[in-house]
Amino acid sequence: MATKAGLSASLKMVGSVQGCVTATRARFLHCPDFHLHVTRVHMKTLFASVAAALMLASPFAHAESYKLGTILSTTGPAAFLGEDMKAGMEIAIDEINAAGGIDGNKLEWVFYDAESQTNKALGATRRLLSQDEVDILVGGGNMSGIAQAMVPLAQRMETPFISTEGAASIVNPAKEREWIFKSTVDDSQVFARLADYFKKEGIQKVALLYDTSGFGQAAADELRASAEKLGIEATFEAFGPADTDLTPQLTRIKNSDAQAVICWTVTPAGVIFIKQAKQLGLGDRKLIHSYGFVSQRYMELAGEDAKDVLLVSVKFPVGQDLPDSDPLKKQILELTEKFQKRYNRAPNQYVAQTYDAIYLAAEGLRQGGDDKEKVRVAIESIENYHGVGGVFNFSPSKHSGLSKEDIVLITWKDGRFHLADYR
Repeated sequence: MATKAGLSASLKMVGSVQGCVTATRARFLHCPDFHLHVTRVHMKTLFASVAAALMLASPFAHAESYKLGTILSTTGPAAFLGEDMKAGMEIAIDEINAAGGIDGNKLEWVFYDAESQTNKALGATRRLLSQDEVDILVGGGNMSGIAQAMVPLAQRMETPFISTEGAASIVNPAKEREWIFKSTVDDSQVFARLADYFKKEGIQKVALLYDTSGFGQAAADELRASAEKLGIEATFEAFGPADTDLTPQLTRIKNSDAQAVICWTVTPAGVIFIKQAKQLGLGDRKLIHSYGFVSQRYMELAGEDAKDVLLVSVKFPVGQDLPDSDPLKKQILELTEKFQKRYNRAPNQYVAQTYDAIYLAAEGLRQGGDDKEKVRVAIESIENYHGVGGVFNFSPSKHSGLSKEDIVLITWKDGRFHLADYR
């Protein structure tokens, strides 16, 4: 049995070694070339020293919790997304801990608000990795640009990161982002699903109206690369995320032969798109919003103009309309009921994105424990995991777990979303 004096000495040694490691980690985070001076072997030696010191400090030492770090924007322009995304995580973490945690280890949640600002998000990421020393990151500020900026830090510190944001470039190419995963659909899957719908409707000519954020730009790049293969003739119009008038772009689209207009944004400009498109007489074309706009609040702001607008979505917002044979319907309805009871409002698809992400992280931690490399491999090996947003299948070459089959088309009517096209 360790003596009181021995424990005191060991704890002093722990403090000394931990201070050294913290300083090293901090320098590593702020200097991309630091690996030229401190090799991975040296880092592992430092961490091994801490582990040994901790063992000396207490013969009963064992992991009692896993630290999960999250960055979302619950204030600032993106707050309307962040509130529901945070709520989805809260429910999942509470469920896991109420059920006994992960093999008896609770999830300890460390949360920071990015305030819709990339610089604040990066500061919080560095803190999560170097000071809080989280086992895994889940959530990238609910903005694709923020998540993309977080990627190099997670990669450098070899910490698994499950993004809940949309742009495919967050995880692609997977071989260069081996520590990064995503709980949302990919732009390529959305366009492939839309191409199936367009074929049924006899639509070949499409206009993409996209914002110039990371989310919108990634979609434009994807469609430019894949339009010909999908049998789509595409034209492109861009706008600023904060724009309040889309008349010039919509007028050019009206004067074109586009049969459908796809708007790609998560900002309030998407409401302006709906209203001005109807005012300019574009209601005879198919008006479509991407999965980033599936929000009850936006539909309510659009009012009567939202009628007949299609939205690309996962199945979660229309669980009650799914056929009973759908394998996800039961758990979608259960989470929907739980969310409504707890928050007194209906959940949206952003809740599904974060709820699933927490459970994917938990599965990685269950298999990998406190070994981050094993956690990474475990997530990368997940197959046929039935979430509320879809069925997840990862692989070394595919770090977005969902597929085209998880996507439906929905519409807004009578104060709720309705299923418009299932297959």
